[in-house]
Amino acid sequence: MRGTRHPESYTVFVENPMKKSHIVIGAIVVATIALLFVLSVQVARLILGDGPTVVSGEGVGYVEVKGPILESEETVKQLNELRKRTNVKAVVLRIESPGGVIGPSQEIYDAVKKLAKTKKVVVSMGSVAASGGYHIAVPAAVIYANPGTITGSIGVLMKLSNVEGLMDKVGMKAFTLKSGKFKDAGSPVRALTEEDRALLQGVIDNLHAQFVKVVAEARKLPVEEVRRLADGRVYTGEQAMSLKLVDRLGTLEDAVEEAGRLAGIKGEPTLIMPPKKRRFLRELLLEEASGIFHEAVRREGGFSVNYELDPVVGDAGL
Repeated sequence: MRGTRHPESYTVFVENPMKKSHIVIGAIVVATIALLFVLSVQVARLILGDGPTVVSGEGVGYVEVKGPILESEETVKQLNELRKRTNVKAVVLRIESPGGVIGPSQEIYDAVKKLAKTKKVVVSMGSVAASGGYHIAVPAAVIYANPGTITGSIGVLMKLSNVEGLMDKVGMKAFTLKSGKFKDAGSPVRALTEEDRALLQGVIDNLHAQFVKVVAEARKLPVEEVRRLADGRVYTGEQAMSLKLVDRLGTLEDAVEEAGRLAGIKGEPTLIMPPKKRRFLRELLLEEASGIFHEAVRREGGFSVNYELDPVVGDAGL
């Protein structure tokens, strides 16, 4: 009797689709966690600020002033910090600003002047360093500008507005109670009187004279010559150098090298950054709200006195 032949047996492995999906999900989760970690670090750096740069050797300090000059506290703090550091042998001040509010501009100027008494300060102008941006530059030992830098604009600007006509159209009336006849000078709800105009022009003239005096003393130029240049006009870097408002044409890199040479540092100087202000989310929100409120009050009040470029000029490009 012939034996029954049994078919060969095989082991078949079937890939479990559930296992594959778990691997994909796990990879996505890990990637998401890594991304969130990176974002958290960036947000923390934005809110808290960078810590001080630890440098064991000598180097050149570096401070930036960017945008409209609306406050001075942080910049003054950084300049004072670099002034106190013994390993900071010179300082480069990079300016990228169309100017701003007079008080903060004067406070930064004073801090730069104080720093320049103990250490060489070299200014590097970016695309624009005008009006208040130029004011804070003049105490420096050397001022660099690019050939196409917009600078100068040595003048004072007071902006006033009047909405009487608009209020008449919508049927609104404004009433002001005041302790003296000049208390509401410049109010947007009434026309300027000749006395108002003379009073405000006197303020402008005094502030302008202060600006001219600062430039003349710092740049070692006759007051009359600076006054002739200080009619509010802007200059290119090339023009400013020919007028002795800046010293040299060059880039930020040139300014850093010059600071190193003035400090007696051999080779490429190390840049030393001052610690930045640690800011918390609550402070950021309060600052933003304060800025919005200040701008609204300024616009509604129609009154501001600034060292700044005219907006039309400030928006010009190549």
